[in-house]
Amino acid sequence: MDETLPPVGLGTMGIETPEPVTTALDVGYRHLDTAQIYHNEHVVGAGVAASDVPREEVFLATKVWADSLAPDAVLASTQASLARLGVDTVDLLYVHRPIESYAAEATLPAFDALVDAGKVRHVGVSNFTIDELDEAMATLDAPLFAHQTEYHPLFQRPELVVHAQEHDYHVVAYSPLAGGQVFENEVLQDIAEKHDTTEAAVSIAWLRSMQHVVVIPKAASEAHLRANFAAQDVRLDAEDVTRIEEIEDEVELYPE
Repeated sequence: MDETLPPVGLGTMGIETPEPVTTALDVGYRHLDTAQIYHNEHVVGAGVAASDVPREEVFLATKVWADSLAPDAVLASTQASLARLGVDTVDLLYVHRPIESYAAEATLPAFDALVDAGKVRHVGVSNFTIDELDEAMATLDAPLFAHQTEYHPLFQRPELVVHAQEHDYHVVAYSPLAGGQVFENEVLQDIAEKHDTTEAAVSIAWLRSMQHVVVIPKAASEAHLRANFAAQDVRLDAEDVTRIEEIEDEVELYPE
């Protein structure tokens, strides 16, 4: 891959004011993730504009929702996203889900056209299966840059990570704290106590221990923003990693 994503970014679903975005940039975040369906692109854009961090230092990602994946709608909705974000170019544009108006042979050339036009720097997909990933890579002219998927100790998909490693793109793990359920898991509690940290930090550190994986926890308070960002410095040992991999829970927060 021609660019490395910051290891811990900010997921912004549910963030309704610019202040957490600006605070995140002040803390050190440089990867911001939003989506058309979150209805807060204007909020994220305002948070970036209010920060002292130059725009070129911020990796900004958004997603085209399932009702706008026909070619003309991809182009129109992306232009609207850029306007809401207050930018000329977005660093990463995702297909949010391969449903409704998505058809690889029609949708993905529109994403390529946006790259060619300089509106988008990288193309990504989200919530895809391996077969859908293979189809996307075969259809796109641009390299697949990222696959965003729910991933946490209670919902593990190692085959997706292996696929990303084999094909040299990023896995972007959303909901890495399982909506707070990581705090209730005894294995994570035990490992957190061992390292004098939190279950959230253990979950983030576990995901970060995998090659090609970055995480985008959502947080709004400065305390949580700082804690999630600092979690990238937690180092788990091989025993910790094995214990987490052996967790048998199956908690999917966002099924199709």
